[in-house]
Amino acid sequence: MKVWDTVVVGAGISGLSLAYRLKRSGLEVMCIDPQPPGGVIQTLNESGFLVERGPNSTMESCRELTQLVEDLGIESDRIYPSQNAKNRFIVKNEKLVALPMSPLAFLSSSLFSLSAKLRIMVEPFKARGPGGESLGDFVTRRLGSEFLDYAINPFVAGVYAGHPNHLSVEAGFPRLHGLEREYGSLFVGAIRGARARRKSTDVAKDRARLVSFRQGMSHLPKALATALGESIVEDRVSSVAVAGDTFLVNTVGLDELKARSVALCIPAQACATLLHRLDVTASRSLKEIHYPPVTSVALGFKQSDVTHPLNGFGFLVPEVEQRLILGCIFSSNLFAGRAPDGHVLLTSFVGGVRQPALTGKTESEMVGLVLSELRSLLGVRSSPVFHSVTSWKAAIPQYDLGHMERMKLLAETEEAIPGLFFRSNYKDGISVADCVKAAHVTSERVHEYLKHSSIS
Repeated sequence: MKVWDTVVVGAGISGLSLAYRLKRSGLEVMCIDPQPPGGVIQTLNESGFLVERGPNSTMESCRELTQLVEDLGIESDRIYPSQNAKNRFIVKNEKLVALPMSPLAFLSSSLFSLSAKLRIMVEPFKARGPGGESLGDFVTRRLGSEFLDYAINPFVAGVYAGHPNHLSVEAGFPRLHGLEREYGSLFVGAIRGARARRKSTDVAKDRARLVSFRQGMSHLPKALATALGESIVEDRVSSVAVAGDTFLVNTVGLDELKARSVALCIPAQACATLLHRLDVTASRSLKEIHYPPVTSVALGFKQSDVTHPLNGFGFLVPEVEQRLILGCIFSSNLFAGRAPDGHVLLTSFVGGVRQPALTGKTESEMVGLVLSELRSLLGVRSSPVFHSVTSWKAAIPQYDLGHMERMKLLAETEEAIPGLFFRSNYKDGISVADCVKAAHVTSERVHEYLKHSSIS
């Protein structure tokens, strides 16, 4: 019976990146998933509109992503934002206000009151806080409630579809947490830590370039799947068991597989199911990770029917504004080739932790809801000529309070069951770039394990 070096469970960006690295290094790898490769990275090209159903882009924040794109030979397919997409807008009093991107712009911005600006300026004199804080408590303590309401709250809704009062600052925003721990101040740390960041091969996420591909984000997982070839199998893993120093992997359609190592690269709930027979405590912990529902609504309009110049990336909506959407990306202004000539594509997001019940609406109701919001905020004057609605019942894992303890449990499980590895966006970052980087690190750990293991 053939013994695989590694069975990778899951063919999202984490599983594909890990399987690719392992196969490229000469290992015998099988990657298994019941769905087509790519996971939530899905691109629709219809009627001249290119719609991202999942991630709209990622950041070139690590060398691992750049190297992967080059290794796959798709570097010429990369595409970067237009020069007209630099503005990020925040909704305030039913108007779009540009988020200040420099100290001078901050001082003159109407987004924050004078008292809020003065409050932020005393941040370096604030004492370090207690451990285990939520992001909301951390930001309020250091920067004030207005900054939380009109900067952090909408940002968290846009990135995590989450809420700052629930997210752990240490787990979800380790750089902010680290600046306070090391320097006692975010501003002082940003200045004094510049030298260390220059030596790093990574680029800070606030300075990294956004990147996508001419054919959309799905071009990356498709290229990975092509490189993996027959190493990808479309099937469902039903159980994973340990027999001595090998793993027995059972699927719905294949004979039992034998492997020296197994990497579980699937969402937390699915991982918990497979882990139940191996480690009940870790399985229960994984089940606690919350994935809120999110609906993505892409609407295409004639350009002449949108009053706003769409001169930016898009806008985010603070919770205090009491709107029915989390934000909107000006997709056709962000990247070229997203809409036919004379048209625009706007991608809005509904639900998340803030308003999960809204995702239960029908497709026509959802289009109507978003259209009403865009008429109010962007001056849209007509019905859309195109629409695409994608609902994710479990969208983005929340790095809530207690997340660090869950990740510690998983690390202990990996230590207790040598050869078992966890890799998914519920750990080490949710972005595509984070997943690629973490998969690279995991591949090195798998290599190290296999080098010192033997088949019984």
